[in-house]
Parts: sequence; structure tokens; C-alpha cells
Amino acid sequence: MYHFFVSKNNIVDHTIFIEGTDYNHIKNVLRMREGEEISVGTGEDENEYRCMIEKFEDDRVICKLLFVKEANVELPAKVILYQCLPKADKMEMIIQKCVELGVSEIIPVASKRCVVKLDDKKASSKIARWQSIAEAAGKQSKRAIVPFIGQVTKFSDALKDAERADLKIIPYELCEGMEDTKEVFKNIKSGQTIAVFIGPEGGFDEGEVDEAIQSGITPISLGKRILRTETAGLAVMAWLSFVLEVEAK
Repeated sequence: MYHFFVSKNNIVDHTIFIEGTDYNHIKNVLRMREGEEISVGTGEDENEYRCMIEKFEDDRVICKLLFVKEANVELPAKVILYQCLPKADKMEMIIQKCVELGVSEIIPVASKRCVVKLDDKKASSKIARWQSIAEAAGKQSKRAIVPFIGQVTKFSDALKDAERADLKIIPYELCEGMEDTKEVFKNIKSGQTIAVFIGPEGGFDEGEVDEAIQSGITPISLGKRILRTETAGLAVMAWLSFVLEVEAK
């Protein structure tokens, strides 16, 4: 079943209005017809609004609300990914896959070894593009919320922003052994906010790692192999998804 996001203002009593690009997608790309069912989320709560297409108007789809249920698809903890800017279009893949794995928020970070440099104009355009990718991935994976893509942030500012998290981790290739990492993940609990820092190609500068540790961020190991920046975040998200959903049962 296809899943879409609408503003809460577009849900009025037992009627749901779908507008914008989703209108064109439903009518002209998917070629859906009256009587077909779809699911809708607001991107703000965890309810799934199951509805039926009643009719198409010039610029919107009018749907009849059938029932509402709690989607129960979100991770029982908020995960914030502080992803250092990678080269090329890797960020798009990182966002897409991490949204599928349950990330709540992604903050792009400009660290010392980042090759990519974005001025304000380019950053604004990129963020708009990345947010649309997050929304599309949220639809595909039937997320209840649309993960937020933040502004590009300096590493030092990202450390300050992460103070809101209960647990802060940074994968680091010089972190020895997996026992300490196992203990970190073993103690993760539902309801926590978890901050994850992922470096760019070439990893974090040693001074940045020291600064992170001084800020209360725990270094962890991802194993004996060196992972690419586009792989490391996915590995952590997969681990967190497993631990949190097992712990929540």
C-alpha cells in the first residue's frame, strides 16, 4: 500500500486532502483510481491514517478517512546522526538508507578533513534536496515521521548541539577491541536520545576526536575493518535498530 505525508491541516473530520507533487504522483504516475486505499501520515505523530480515494479535483486528491491506528514503526529512541560531509552524492544515499533504518534527525557536519565545502547558497539548495530525499525514503519505508535534515554545522558547534543527547558515540578506527563497544550498546535504553558522529573520507582529525572525548562522547569500534563514511553510519544504525527493538519487547 502506498504511503504519503500531509499536513495536519489537510485532515478535516473524516476527509483528507492530498496536494502538491503527491497529487501528480498519485494521479499521473501511479494512475490510481477512485476507491483505492492508501495510507497517510502527518510526519509529526505516529498515527497511520488509512483512507480511500473519493475523487480527484484540479489540484488535489480528496480521500475519505477509514480508520486511524498507531503505526508503531518508529524506533523507541531518538537517533541523531551527525554526518560529516562526504564527496559526490554519497550524502543522498546515507540519508535514504538511514531514514529506512529509523534515524530521527541528520545534521550535516563540516569537519577538518571534509573535501566538500558549501557556501550558504549551495548549502541551502543541498539541504532542500536532502530533505526531499528524507521524505521520499520515509514514504517508501512507511515511517510515521519525516526525519529532519539540519543546517550544515561546524564540528565544534555539532558537539555543543549533541549535549541534548543522553548517549553520544563516535566510531574511531583507533578504538581497540569490541568489549567496551558491546557494553555501550548493552546499556542503551528505550526513550533515550542517541547522538552518532560519523567522520568524512579520511576519518576525523585526532584533535577532533580528543575534543569529542572531552565533550563526553564515547569512542566505539566498528570492528577490525575500516569502513567507508557511507557505510559506517548504516552499520551503527543497524546495530541500534536491533538493540532498541529487542530491548523494547
